[in-house]
Amino acid sequence: MQTSFEQLGLDKTLIAGLAKAAITVPTPVQAAVIPAVLSGRDAIGDSATGTGKTLAYLLPLFQKTDVARPEVQAIILAPTHELVLQIFREAELLAKNSGVPVRAAAIVGNANVTRQIEKLREKPQILVGSAGRLLELIGKRKINAQTVNAIVLDEADRLLDEKNLSTVAAVIKTTRRDRQLLLFSATISAKTLTAAEQWLKDPFHAELAQTSPVPAGISHMYFLVETRDKILILRKLLASIQAERSLVFVNTAPAIAETVAKLNFHGIAAAGLHGSADKRERQQAMADYRAGRVQVLVASDLAARGLDIPGLDNVINLDLPENPEAYLHRAGRTGRCDSPGRVFSIVDLGELRQIQQLQKRLRIEIAARQMSFGKIVAAPPPPAKGNNQLKK
Repeated sequence: MQTSFEQLGLDKTLIAGLAKAAITVPTPVQAAVIPAVLSGRDAIGDSATGTGKTLAYLLPLFQKTDVARPEVQAIILAPTHELVLQIFREAELLAKNSGVPVRAAAIVGNANVTRQIEKLREKPQILVGSAGRLLELIGKRKINAQTVNAIVLDEADRLLDEKNLSTVAAVIKTTRRDRQLLLFSATISAKTLTAAEQWLKDPFHAELAQTSPVPAGISHMYFLVETRDKILILRKLLASIQAERSLVFVNTAPAIAETVAKLNFHGIAAAGLHGSADKRERQQAMADYRAGRVQVLVASDLAARGLDIPGLDNVINLDLPENPEAYLHRAGRTGRCDSPGRVFSIVDLGELRQIQQLQKRLRIEIAARQMSFGKIVAAPPPPAKGNNQLKK
């Protein structure tokens, strides 16, 4: 029997707001997590990308917020500026559609701190932000963490890695011991859980197992080419698929800039998105991309982590990611909520073994393809080991 939002215990105002966004049936992670969060339990949402994890925590947080109290009641931490702003926009939309007067604010680093302090004077009840800037403002006594009832770690695996763990831990330690802790990601590892166990209290764990951790609606293909021909094949692929939007992954900031310059030179509207760019550049790139002024967004893993881009049908790996988990997050930018999507990887002989490892680890088939007269067709088997000759 299909579960409804009413059965999960959500207020009618929130359900009506969801209906305005054409959301009428909860996803599995929402059905599993919402009752646990409403009951006050710590919770872990371990679910594939594109399955509605953001609403799985926003909905119960909205319902539990006392709108009569002009103080911070929940903090949502995210690892990138883009994901912070995406969550903030979703919170704003939920408030607008439902009429529930919950105030939210986005607080990120590398932004004007004076303006952020002015936002805090508006008494937001939910803060969405980066751990570093939030910790700074807590230290300046601009945020009273003792009023916080819940902390959400979105993309918990990234927030609790070696780079971010100490800052996130410092934020958590400023709050009361009885606050609620919620962890969400598509890849919550044993290492992540070990890092969080010092704060978790009898957590509800929604581990929604799948045959493959990658959504079934996504198809995977690779093109085996000479390294020097990667940009040429990328251009041919973009011309073949004729997509309104494509997301291209490259591993380093210099390579992103070079790829964008080469695409623009050939008349392809492209913009770059990487962690070292300043806030205005990143916001402009995303605004141009969402508005259709840019056809191709060339991004790093960090910058594109967790992004939800409506209508994105194609993800292209110009560089393969460092590990299967990163491939999973890249692939999850398309095929959202069971819609179809495609992931193309343009690889050289040195990366061919990684394709084989990805197939084994993620339990997916990555089909060999090639370009022929502007069309994507099946490719012959890859050359035998030791044969360094590729057909042009």
